Amino acid sequence: MAAPHYHSHVDDPQAVGRRLLEARLTAGLSQRALAFPGCSAAYISRLEAGERVPSLQLLRKLAVKLNADENYLATGVASPRGRPTELIEAEVALRLDEVDRAQSLFERVVQGVSDPRARAEALAGTGRVAFNRGDYGGAVTAIEKALDVEPETALAVPGAVETLGRAHWRLGGIDSAIGVFERAVDQARAHDDSVAANRFAVLLASAYIENGRFGRAQELLGQALAEESATAGDPTARARLLWSQSRQLTEKGHHDAAARYANRSLELLELTEDTQYLARAQQLLGSIELERGNPEEALEVLRAGRTLLAEPTDRRLATSIRLDEARALAALGQREEAAAEAGAVSALLREADPRDAGRSYASLAGVFADLGDNARAIELYELAAELLEETSNPYAAEVYEQLGRLLEEQGRRDEALELFKRALAARQRVKTPE
Repeated sequence: MAAPHYHSHVDDPQAVGRRLLEARLTAGLSQRALAFPGCSAAYISRLEAGERVPSLQLLRKLAVKLNADENYLATGVASPRGRPTELIEAEVALRLDEVDRAQSLFERVVQGVSDPRARAEALAGTGRVAFNRGDYGGAVTAIEKALDVEPETALAVPGAVETLGRAHWRLGGIDSAIGVFERAVDQARAHDDSVAANRFAVLLASAYIENGRFGRAQELLGQALAEESATAGDPTARARLLWSQSRQLTEKGHHDAAARYANRSLELLELTEDTQYLARAQQLLGSIELERGNPEEALEVLRAGRTLLAEPTDRRLATSIRLDEARALAALGQREEAAAEAGAVSALLREADPRDAGRSYASLAGVFADLGDNARAIELYELAAELLEETSNPYAAEVYEQLGRLLEEQGRRDEALELFKRALAARQRVKTPE
């Protein structure tokens, strides 16, 4: 079967704006009714006026709400095949958190439609539903089936590859996640889809950072930053790239440079009004400012990020922001406020997936150590070490060292020495040639 062509660019902002306006009026929707988190009514107005260049991901979301053809919105050329109505309804249901209805509609397409692209998209949809429910194994199974049915799903379905990689990641299979993103980058480049290649490269770089492979992450991000054409018309993609560059610089301890990239990312995200990624960038910048010894600036940025998540859909992000707020309050000597925030975060982490919680427990332990509650800090460091050790996480070594220092202060020298040995072994275990 010949590979279908999916457009990877918009033809002209003014023309896209006219088609978007026409589709919205045909659907009988106001700009406010068409808006959704990450795309405000004001931003839609700018799109329709041709003042902004929308990303293909945003156009897909708008097309779903408008029951319109995403290819037509982007280029003025209709798609060669239409999408089943159930797929459109399922996408809308999923975005409205009507998970059961979305699941039912996706399964109806899987069982009743012969078109491979539609079936693959529906299978990928069931995988996204499974991921949202915390069934990461089910997400992997469903999306891998989708890729077997139609390999082009990786490029055609927003979020399929990202969800698959993150599901492997949550299951502790960071190497499997890296493999997913590497294949997606290769596929996008083979189709000369620079936008998709750039998006997958950022995901791959994030996975490399998590695996401690900073050299490879730097190489990928540097290449993507050099390829201006891949993100020149897409401020959101550019902002995400800068955000990833900031993150890898943070992990390497280059906090001043990281802050510059994070601020540039924030500037772009404020133009796109993508509140979710704006909040994520705020959290990153707040964390960087903490490492730079600027708790007042960190607290200001973090509180701005929490305001953006008044109704958080990403609980991990919301928890990370509150955790860094506790760290900032402790650094400012606001002990009661820091203790109250740390207690709230501790309760949130008890409900989190253990695979995600290790580093958060370690950060929380640092807050209690700063507050002088060494007993609580030791308890949390021990829990963090247990969780991180299960997946050979490179950050386990740092936890062993912090816990060892606390035990040494208490005169428990033999236990501390054993932890320092484990820290050295952990660093050697995760060291990977770059």
